Amino acid sequence: MARIAGIDLQDNWKVNYALTNIKGLGWTLSGKIMEAAKIDIAKRVSDLTADEVAKIGVELEKYSIEGDLVRDVRGNVQRLQVIGSYRGMRHSKNLPSRGQRTRTNGRTKRGKRKTVGAFKKEMLSKMTQAKTEDARKQK
Repeated sequence: MARIAGIDLQDNWKVNYALTNIKGLGWTLSGKIMEAAKIDIAKRVSDLTADEVAKIGVELEKYSIEGDLVRDVRGNVQRLQVIGSYRGMRHSKNLPSRGQRTRTNGRTKRGKRKTVGAFKKEMLSKMTQAKTEDARKQK
């Protein structure tokens, strides 16, 4: 198991796929890193030599990944909130900040539905069920 940028990569994975498990690296950037390090795309993590792992590490230092990336993003959001921008307000209210509609969609960001208002039909049906159960018990 190779360890690159603090992430353990499984031996049976191809290197270009394994690099995508590092936060901040996708397929495109993974391919660029493989090309810059002059490593064959078809190679598996178990076939990498220590020299090749070091080359990948050197190439990764050019990019913001893992903790640095998370810190940068968090700082950007914090800046938006401090200056009081619309996007910052949306972030602080935990709502979509890029113009998506929220009337019908946006469940992943807003959470589970919470019913607000009267429960007239529900309460009525529960009360009738309770009365019928009581009537059955008395018979």
